Amino acid sequence: MANELRGRRVAILAADGVEQVELEQPRQAVEQAGAEAELVSVHSGQIQAMNHDIDPGDRFTVDREISDASADDYDALILPGGTINPDNLRRDARAVEFVRGFVAAGKPVGAICHGPWTLVEADVVRDRKLTSFHSIRTDIRNAGGEVVDEEVVVDRGLVTSRSPRDLPAFNAKIVETFAAG
Repeated sequence: MANELRGRRVAILAADGVEQVELEQPRQAVEQAGAEAELVSVHSGQIQAMNHDIDPGDRFTVDREISDASADDYDALILPGGTINPDNLRRDARAVEFVRGFVAAGKPVGAICHGPWTLVEADVVRDRKLTSFHSIRTDIRNAGGEVVDEEVVVDRGLVTSRSPRDLPAFNAKIVETFAAG
């Protein structure tokens, strides 16, 4: 992973409660592959990351507020998980529309763990195969998606994984998919 993503811009959409490792490791993977990654959030300043949803992690500086961002500004999108993070995102109409814009434009999206909750809210999982953390699989099925229990799943530019233990496979696959997209 050296230059596959040179010249590409990747948005990482996250809010307070993001699972720290699911923000840091994918960001590192795309940056090591040459991409410019920006942390986009529902508010400016910093967001509070968590470890295992209960222990506060680090705070991360937001590069761009969602109100100043568009899918047109980026080549790909990463949706990290954590339980609280996607719940905050799916309650924000601007964040939901941002996600919908990537899918409508055919741009690749990577979502891990609880990250697909935002995809469900954006109504973009219908007739797609994906995976996620086990507790949100019913939501995905109810939204018309086909859920499988695999380390990483790719369906028409949508890359999904189940949990932090899948990060090595997820990171490799988002770099590959983002490079092809």
